[in-house]
Amino acid sequence: MSEAFESSTTTTTGSGPVAPRTIERTPDRAPLIGDYEERRRTFTWDEAREWVDGLPDGCLNIAHEAVDRHAATGLADQVALRFLDRTLPTQELTYAELRELTDAFAIALRTMGVRPGERVCTLLNRSPALYVTALGTLKNGSVYCPLFPAFGPEPVRERLELGSVRVLVTDSEAYQRKVAPIRDSLTALEFILIVDGSETAEAATPGSETPLSDSTLTWSETMAAATSVRRRDGFTITATRPQDPALLHFTSGTTGRPKGAVHVHEAVVAHHATTRFALDLRPGDIFWCTADPGWVTGTSYGIIGPLTCGATVVTDAADFDARRWYRILEEQRVAVFYTAPTAIRSLMRFGEAWPNRHDLSSLRLLGSVGEPINPEAWHWFHRVIGKERCPIMDTWWQTETGAFQITSVPSMPLKPGSGGKPFFGQEAEILDEKGEHVPDGHEGFLVLKNPWPAMMRTLYQDPERYVKTYWSTYPGKYLTGDSARKDSDGYFWIIGRTDDVIKVSGHRLGTAEVESAFVSHPAVAEAAAIGLPHEVKGNAIHAYVVLRVGYTPSEDLEDELRQHISMHLSPIAKPDHIEFVDALPKTRSGKIMRRVLRARALGLPEGDTTTMDDD
Repeated sequence: MSEAFESSTTTTTGSGPVAPRTIERTPDRAPLIGDYEERRRTFTWDEAREWVDGLPDGCLNIAHEAVDRHAATGLADQVALRFLDRTLPTQELTYAELRELTDAFAIALRTMGVRPGERVCTLLNRSPALYVTALGTLKNGSVYCPLFPAFGPEPVRERLELGSVRVLVTDSEAYQRKVAPIRDSLTALEFILIVDGSETAEAATPGSETPLSDSTLTWSETMAAATSVRRRDGFTITATRPQDPALLHFTSGTTGRPKGAVHVHEAVVAHHATTRFALDLRPGDIFWCTADPGWVTGTSYGIIGPLTCGATVVTDAADFDARRWYRILEEQRVAVFYTAPTAIRSLMRFGEAWPNRHDLSSLRLLGSVGEPINPEAWHWFHRVIGKERCPIMDTWWQTETGAFQITSVPSMPLKPGSGGKPFFGQEAEILDEKGEHVPDGHEGFLVLKNPWPAMMRTLYQDPERYVKTYWSTYPGKYLTGDSARKDSDGYFWIIGRTDDVIKVSGHRLGTAEVESAFVSHPAVAEAAAIGLPHEVKGNAIHAYVVLRVGYTPSEDLEDELRQHISMHLSPIAKPDHIEFVDALPKTRSGKIMRRVLRARALGLPEGDTTTMDDD
């Protein structure tokens, strides 16, 4: 058995300690990546394009790479997707079955007259219909646009309207509550497929009389008719070009008009390479990504990436439940587990007894996505879930980048709390406001220097905003909007969004580093920090703290936490206010909604909370 050992050194950057130690590790299985530095020296994206099949005449289609090429090989009878649900029996689709169903959905779109480039949306919870729609849309050459199922009527209307969406696949409940009341205002929306049967013949708001029609169809009848056509006539996938649009991801945008990031079929080259080498995913591996497919992670790494690698993807329709998650990890024999720091901290809150009751020996690699993972959570994840056998791949990327840009890989020493190093083919840099290089260990603006296959090509119907937001500040370099530091070993430490920086008495403090300092205290499960106006300091830190089971709020604990922050980060970072709460407002993708906390503290309207997790 391989051993993990921890060096006695402490990694530091500009404002003090950020990681207690470096983890050196010899994996149980040689990583697919080999030596990181050697691979980085020799890698080209042209080489990566050879790792996917492609189609004749230089064409490329994401769904072919994710499904059809495996269905034509020895993986045809392997389970591609396994759907878990609290109340329904487990469902499975092999690669061969997934090919047949996605062919049929593409035929259905052609029957409706839906052309390549036109938008098809889902407003669904995790279900077979969602995955079949996504991949079948791509086979037709149309553009797939996932919508977060918790969106309310207004965000749904706004995105359907902005995307000029022609087809929507949803369920009867979502249709009744969110779509029927606004349907007449959506002039581009021509077809709606209802997935849960003919009982939706009057699927509309209560009291309305909107029957099924030529434009409001049932999923089952539509798919049955298309399957018959496939059996009779066969099916040929649309020969999309690498630069043809494939995916439209709307950012959740807390204010203003949502941004629609357009990605192309060539993105699959990056999806495949990053999943294969950063997540070390192999054919036959059981893979579980907990992200909702309504967001980019759930599409890029919940559908496309793992399927291109020939893995079996586990998906669960239920919301977060710590005990259920441990059962899934054990019973499904998950090899690679990809989740968010917020979920990890939620697991931490319930202690170690539950995971210790389960056999987690199938796990080979752990992954983190969505926000910087604090060292305390990293070490807990590594020790309690990974049993100090599993490396943790902390992955940094964005909706706009489409795929990992900075990440750990299994063959490199791991620094808890660091995002790792740039993935092959990418160079990242830290710049100041004038565009000058920032010395190692100091904070600045994170930019990317090289193009990559998964990068968004534009913002849908808003090219000027695309240039202004991402490319005008530092011409020729992509502005990420994140602040970060790079250490002397070349590892990047993501601080957070530049608008998530609190300036206290002239000193800039990232919310992530303040929250990380809180969570390093044994009583704290989760924390969120915001800045509130202060007449002397400019801003004062207001912290919201969720305690671990077994601890109770008290003035003594509040004072202890203030001293802890002062000692572990800086006296300047000592919060003026600490508020103990039972839970933090988060999106269902796990990100803390600091704007909601700020609005509550200032007595302002909370704004759009349709993405907020109800639990």
